[in-house]
Amino acid sequence: MKNMGTFLKRVIIITLLTVTIPLFSKAINNGEISAENTIIKEDKNENYHITFFENEMISKGNNKEETITETKEETPYENTPLPYPEEIENNSGEILRLNFGRQKGDDFFSLNGGAQVSNITDVKNNYLMKESLILPDFKMICDGRKEVLIMHTHTTESYEPYSRDFYDDSFISRTTDERYNVVAVGEKITEELEKAGIGVIHDKTIHDYPSYNGSYDRSRVTVENILKQNPDIKIVLDIHRDAIEREGGVRVAPVYEKDGETAAQVMIISGCNYEGYDKNFRLACLIQKNIYDDYKGFCRPILFTYKNYNQDLTDGSLLIEIGGHANSVEEAEKAGELLGKSLVSAFYEIKE
Repeated sequence: MKNMGTFLKRVIIITLLTVTIPLFSKAINNGEISAENTIIKEDKNENYHITFFENEMISKGNNKEETITETKEETPYENTPLPYPEEIENNSGEILRLNFGRQKGDDFFSLNGGAQVSNITDVKNNYLMKESLILPDFKMICDGRKEVLIMHTHTTESYEPYSRDFYDDSFISRTTDERYNVVAVGEKITEELEKAGIGVIHDKTIHDYPSYNGSYDRSRVTVENILKQNPDIKIVLDIHRDAIEREGGVRVAPVYEKDGETAAQVMIISGCNYEGYDKNFRLACLIQKNIYDDYKGFCRPILFTYKNYNQDLTDGSLLIEIGGHANSVEEAEKAGELLGKSLVSAFYEIKE
């Protein structure tokens, strides 16, 4: 009987591993597993995109609050909002506010003019440098027709209520309240583009709630449908917010100060896990150069990484991180305003 019990335990363990490992691998490949609350010792983790900037552990665009064990697949809550808390004043840990300036290391190289790229792939820097000198294949019209789509794969990603030096970990930094999540940032970007005569569709569809896993599959369907209905769209910007946390629980708010105002820093992510990635990278470099010229110190290096993020759908698709979960919503909105102004400069540079 003892041997039979041992045998059954082994069968159960093998069965669990057979089921769980493929699911875990699939989730990692889709970029939906969180490393935010995990201590990562490697400085080049391809799955989580963790690197070290000036000896600080910085998430690189893919480290969100949820893990696969926290994902809910039940449908009864589909129409239930995720409200922003009325009070989140417990001091659970420190928020450190700092600006990520120029970075050093083999992963980084500078574009003409000074803006930087963080290349964590095997694609050679000299090839990317040549591509950065080429303008996008398409031309902008800038006459009011809808040429830009702004959307959010992780729509509920949210910010702190105000600028402060502590956070309350009872709040998961997610809400369906558009006043406090990335939709508010998308609105600021949209305002700046429309003021310049650039037509925008700002899609506010929630793709990450109640289920986080599968967010990119759902946002892909949204983007495909909008592209079919709006053939003039050339650029798709997926607006997110990052999550940056040091070992020990200190959260980092990347900030940029100008004329007495504080904005969250931004980071463009350009994937290369698809054919034609170089065309999107060209757009990333055009935007990065304009941001750098307009507001030096506002942009973190472009992250060039082995990911897809649905960027294969157009030759002008990018993911942009606006600050992190330790930034205030006001800082994020200011970042959206500044980014919008630089996008106008970039798009007029390729106007017909």
